[in-house]
Amino acid sequence: MNTSTRRRVTEDKSWVLAPLLELPHVIHAAVISGDGFIEGSSPGLTRESAEGVAAMMSALQGAGRAVTAAFAERTDATLRQTVVESEQGWVFAIPAGENTCLAVFAAPEVNMGIVAHHMQVQVSTLGAKVMNSPARDLGSPA
Repeated sequence: MNTSTRRRVTEDKSWVLAPLLELPHVIHAAVISGDGFIEGSSPGLTRESAEGVAAMMSALQGAGRAVTAAFAERTDATLRQTVVESEQGWVFAIPAGENTCLAVFAAPEVNMGIVAHHMQVQVSTLGAKVMNSPARDLGSPA
């Protein structure tokens, strides 16, 4: 007998990205749950790419916490920001409520300070309640 797993459906949070997508040189943005699910993405990002970004960002955030904890010799490391630089541009990620992260991809010439500031403002303005993502229910179906 096959048992399917259920996943809690979450509200699409793409609307929270609009102010970030208006910034010069910002290409894409996404709201990602800590367990690697896309909760909202910029209109030009394909579903397949958005899901890949979500999975990889979840892993990157986990790796960031682990390496910080190892360097700091603490088990309670908290990330404030993750930044990745490449020839294609910058990826910025910040916590955005419990079990949620806000990620932005921008061109190489972007003003990093402006993007980081606006990301913080957007998370603060929206508040933790809007941005929280409960962990998915992957238990047995009812």
